[in-house]
Amino acid sequence: MPDQNLLLRELPPSVLEKLKPRLRIQNFAAGQVLFSAGDKISNIYFMRSGAVSLVCELASGQMIETAMIGYDSVVGGGAALDDRDALYKAIVQIGGTGFSLDVDTARHVAREHEEFRKTIIRHEQLILAQAQQSAACNASHTLNERLARWLLHTRDVLGTDTFLLTQEFMAEMLGVRRTSVSIVAHTLQEAGLISYRRGHIKIEKPEALQHAACECYNTIRTRYDKVFKAPALEGANAPPGRGDPATRDGILEAETRHRAQHLIGP
Repeated sequence: MPDQNLLLRELPPSVLEKLKPRLRIQNFAAGQVLFSAGDKISNIYFMRSGAVSLVCELASGQMIETAMIGYDSVVGGGAALDDRDALYKAIVQIGGTGFSLDVDTARHVAREHEEFRKTIIRHEQLILAQAQQSAACNASHTLNERLARWLLHTRDVLGTDTFLLTQEFMAEMLGVRRTSVSIVAHTLQEAGLISYRRGHIKIEKPEALQHAACECYNTIRTRYDKVFKAPALEGANAPPGRGDPATRDGILEAETRHRAQHLIGP
């Protein structure tokens, strides 16, 4: 049912009835590109499961994630408001299912129904806020804090503690080397905050992981909660702040130890 997507669930029944006949069930495969920067968007996407990364591509071919969308929002929603070209590349991070809606229908319903138009605008503002926070985070915070924040946000948009991600993809989205992600992921695992094996990640201690993350996670989480109350996962509401010093210091100590082992061997 469409109400498995939180944006669709927000809509009044009268608006949802207008959309339902044009919503097409779709499977999304990991690595699938929904559209690229400069493309004319022909469909917008409402995820029910899985996650999509919005990325900025550099001339070197490097991609850096600016925002992430799952069952909490819509991919390409701005195209329902005007005919501008896509401003970013949308690539499926974790495969799942959802709905596609042709942009002509989306624009027609947005013109006819203020509730749909306002909902799209509200979600586009959230995505912009996420992109702005990500830029500040990348410039100001350590990789330890950024990876913890990124894993927590992935957990939120998926609605599960367990997911499939490669270190190569995490490194690409964070704009760092794979070896750097490998070291930090190992320290988080050594601290018991996550478990990681052959691409399978499980967040074992979400509250402790929030203490290891930077303030950006709670900043974005608070903004989303003001728009709608997403179903909270257990342990998903830690107090805002830069994180608990004891947790960060323990991770830093583990990282130093692991770096030494990495350099000199066993």
